[in-house]
Amino acid sequence: MGLTKQYLRYISAGNFNIIASQNCNVVFITLEGQEGRFVAVGACEHIVIWDLRLGEKAQVLPGEKAVVTAICASPNKRHVAAGYSDGNVQVYDLKSTEVISIFSGHRSDVTTLVYDSYGHKLASGSKDTDVIVWDTVAEAGLCRLGGHRGAITQLAFMTHHSVLISASKDTFVKFWDLDTHHCFKTLVGHQTEVWALSVMKEDQYLVTGCGDAELRVWKLSQRDHDSEQNPVEHLASSLELTILDDTDDPTHPLQCHKAGSLLRGGRGRVVSMFSDASGQVIGCHGTDMQIELFQFLSEDDAHVRMKKRLKKERKKKKEENMDTDQQEQLTDNTTIQLSLRDEVKRLPSIKLSNKPKSFDLVLGNGGELRVAANLSNNTLELYTIQSSVKDTEPSCLRSIMNQGHHSEVRAVSFSSDNLAIVSGSGESVKLWNRPSQICLRTVTTEYVLSTIFVPGDRHVLAGLKNGKLIIIDIAAGDILEEIPAHTNELWSICLQPDMRGCVTGGGDKTVKFWQFELVVDEKSESKAKVLSLLHTRTLKLEDTVLCVRVSANGKFIAVALLDSTVKIFFVDTFKFYLSLYGHKLPVLCMDISADSTLIATGSADRNIKIWGMDFGDCHKSIFAHDDSVTGIQFVAKTHYFFSCGKDGKVKEWDGDTYDKIITLHGHAGEAWSLAVSPNGQFVVSSGADRVIRLYEKSDQPLVLEDEQEEEREQQEALATGEQTVIPGQPGLNLPSKKTVGSEKAVHMM
Repeated sequence: MGLTKQYLRYISAGNFNIIASQNCNVVFITLEGQEGRFVAVGACEHIVIWDLRLGEKAQVLPGEKAVVTAICASPNKRHVAAGYSDGNVQVYDLKSTEVISIFSGHRSDVTTLVYDSYGHKLASGSKDTDVIVWDTVAEAGLCRLGGHRGAITQLAFMTHHSVLISASKDTFVKFWDLDTHHCFKTLVGHQTEVWALSVMKEDQYLVTGCGDAELRVWKLSQRDHDSEQNPVEHLASSLELTILDDTDDPTHPLQCHKAGSLLRGGRGRVVSMFSDASGQVIGCHGTDMQIELFQFLSEDDAHVRMKKRLKKERKKKKEENMDTDQQEQLTDNTTIQLSLRDEVKRLPSIKLSNKPKSFDLVLGNGGELRVAANLSNNTLELYTIQSSVKDTEPSCLRSIMNQGHHSEVRAVSFSSDNLAIVSGSGESVKLWNRPSQICLRTVTTEYVLSTIFVPGDRHVLAGLKNGKLIIIDIAAGDILEEIPAHTNELWSICLQPDMRGCVTGGGDKTVKFWQFELVVDEKSESKAKVLSLLHTRTLKLEDTVLCVRVSANGKFIAVALLDSTVKIFFVDTFKFYLSLYGHKLPVLCMDISADSTLIATGSADRNIKIWGMDFGDCHKSIFAHDDSVTGIQFVAKTHYFFSCGKDGKVKEWDGDTYDKIITLHGHAGEAWSLAVSPNGQFVVSSGADRVIRLYEKSDQPLVLEDEQEEEREQQEALATGEQTVIPGQPGLNLPSKKTVGSEKAVHMM
């Protein structure tokens, strides 16, 4: 049987808006022989390398579908390893940006990666509780280390021993002998999850951080082989240790003892902790907005600090009239061994502009310490501090923030010439150049729920959460006027078919019609005319308005209400025409086809319904998404339409045959909105992962049967357990049962 209908495939045309993912660490890398200038961050499925001197992207290491969850730079400074949410690990060549190795062994998200000092071994830890050591030269797995009962949080190789140390959420820290592949010691002194660890000062100390206010410091030492026990004593001590902890191996030469604690000033648990490559400086942060730094001093500097401390103590004791013999005894007792407070110096804390999610640090030859921090508001900051200078203060060298929104993007729209995209979030409206995907303008606003271009593409209308409608001169980057259009949320804006005005719908149960007009700007000296809106008519309804659309022929206006129905009225008289009822939960989005014959509605009940505009009959009800449908738009001059939902997926449908054409690679987390370009060539979507994704129509033909077969194979892999992770959907929780009351509560907040 031949093809009865041929579709063209939409393919990914780029991602923008994201500066750094929240669930991935940041790493300093060396490019062009320069250290401390470039950092690599995860940006959903890609790795972006930022030039912190110029504030621009230096490179993009492309991924496929899974999200980057961990990054590690190799010691030879030529490669970078990346762990993904599907459990794979890929090694990239920084010069060619190509993948040189792929390691598959984990069943869920890779949480941490670390190279050994030579770069010959790469260790990966995962949420599946396993640690795998890979041979990067032979490109094969060396061993799988199983023993933890919680997700692995951090790993560290020792420099002078064939030992790997692992921390986990099961509160244990384990030491693994890589020659025999067994655990010879387990630290059980932590009461809560161990979130981070670092090996410091040439394998002399181990620092661990958990859920309390202190960093525990452990002294690592070699067993003295000269003082060997006799067999009977050895057996007795072995039996005694086995009773205490059956994982400890008393015959292993490496020993670990508690040395002390470093008190943190930050609040909350240790979120992340990293040290520089030399193991001299360690930094950590909690749930507040600061990074605390500690420096492990050299032996000479530590002795100088100890002498100063002893001098102060002797002076203090002298004031307390201590006799000479006691002073000499104090000196003899305290000079036997250095204490932890002599060896560790607290550096000034770095105060950040927002909560950090991850950071990395590098120590220069002159004692200059550079710290790069990935913040929770989609921002990168670079700080410098002179560790060798007393009472020095950290200074911010660079902040990368204008290249993306600082909160989730809730609305996107295309310009009439298909060249520009406008996006609105909780704090700003941004204008993007579609071909280059560069941010052209940023206008600071309040919380934006809806956006649309005014005909002519010079101005943008944005509906705010407080009900205001703002007019933005996007060319100048200024807000021309703030109109108190509604008293509650302004959920929806659409243009009238004659392009002379717009229609808004809000939470105050009204739909308002507005007319564009030019008024003289009294503020400017030139008295130039600027765009304004004139309120002409108001349609009052019985419930909150979630979405409004006007048919292309200008006859009808469709209004989606919080009572789960869609009411259709005549535009000229506001006379009631049709009521579309059948959704079990409120309709969040809808669109009318260009020939005004079909209306598609998407609801929180996960269904899309296609209705006829002539009689209001439901042509088809489709179970479309695994969560609420948040966006729908028809392709111009066709009955094809796109939808997005809180399950993160973006899908294309045929409104005539009711077939799903394709499921595009969507978002990690909820997808909030989408827009189709006027020429139908491009689709843009935004989501909770802070990414704005662009799709482009290609020349590749698409066969429905092949797409359905491929999707069926993916579902079978999930059902049989061959695949345990949904690609591109890390930690996605599918919804529990919804009710009308719960949905109303969401939109009444």
